[in-house]
Amino acid sequence: MSKPFKLLDLFSGIGGFSLGLERSGGFKTVAFCEIDPFCRRVLAKHWPGVPCYEDIRALTAERLRADGISVDAICGGFPCQDISHAGKGAGLAGERSGLWFEYARLIGELRPRIVIVENVAALLGRGLAEVLGDFAALGFDAEWHAIPAAAVGAPHIRDRVWVVAYPQHPDADRAGPYRAQEHQQRNAKPDDEQVGEPGPLGSVLADAQHRGCEGRHTKRLWSNTALPYRRWEPEPDVGRVAHGVPSRVDRLRSLGNAVVPQIPEIIGRAILASREAA
Repeated sequence: MSKPFKLLDLFSGIGGFSLGLERSGGFKTVAFCEIDPFCRRVLAKHWPGVPCYEDIRALTAERLRADGISVDAICGGFPCQDISHAGKGAGLAGERSGLWFEYARLIGELRPRIVIVENVAALLGRGLAEVLGDFAALGFDAEWHAIPAAAVGAPHIRDRVWVVAYPQHPDADRAGPYRAQEHQQRNAKPDDEQVGEPGPLGSVLADAQHRGCEGRHTKRLWSNTALPYRRWEPEPDVGRVAHGVPSRVDRLRSLGNAVVPQIPEIIGRAILASREAA
C-alpha cells in the first residue's frame, strides 16, 4: 500500500476538498490556508492539530519547511468572484481571482506530485488558458473537465471546472522559476443552457448560474453515471427569518462557497488508481 499524499489545502473554506480526498484513502491533509475566521474555526473543529495558515500571500515553501511540513499534493478552489458571470468579468486580472498567481507561485516553490484546482465553469472562457499556460511554464501537464454537483446526485447544478496537474518529468528537480506575467482579460458569453425539464428521478435541479433562475431547472448532463452514491435528498428548508441558529449567515455562506466532497473523492480515487497502474 502506497503512502498517502501529504496534502496542502489552499482556499480551504470548510474543508470540502480535504474531506473528499481523505475519503479516497490516499490523501492526508497536513496544512490548510484559509483567511475567513468562521471557516478557520470549522477546520479547527474537524481537523484538530492540523495547522491553518491565514493568508496565501504570506505562505511560502520556506515557511512550511520551518514548521516541519512537507507537501507532495496541493488542492484548492481559488476565488471565483472576478471570473463568475455574476461578477464584473475582470477575470484573473481581478484582485480576488488574481490570487491564482499566488497558488501558482506555491506550486513552483513546492513542486508537488499532484495539483487539483477547482473553479466555476465560467473559467473555461475567462482564464483557463492562462491557468494551463502557467502550468506549462512550471513544467506540469494538466487535464480538466467540467463536473456539476448533479453528476453525483445532488439536487442542484453547481457546475465546476476541475483541473488535475502533474509534473511533465516527475524525476526532474524543477522547471524554471514561476514568474507571473500580465494576462489579457478574456471575456466569454455564458453557454446556452437547456431548461424546462426535471433532473434525475424527477427532482428539480437548482441552477444558480442561470439568469432569472426562479422556477427554472436544467437537464442533467449525465443520464446514467455509475457512481457509488445514492440520490441526495433535498436539503431541509431554513426559513429566511429563522431565529436561534448560531452563525446562520456564516454557515449558509460557507456552504455556498464549498465544493461538493463527493467530486474530490472521485478524482482522488482516479489518481490512486492511476498510481497503482503505473
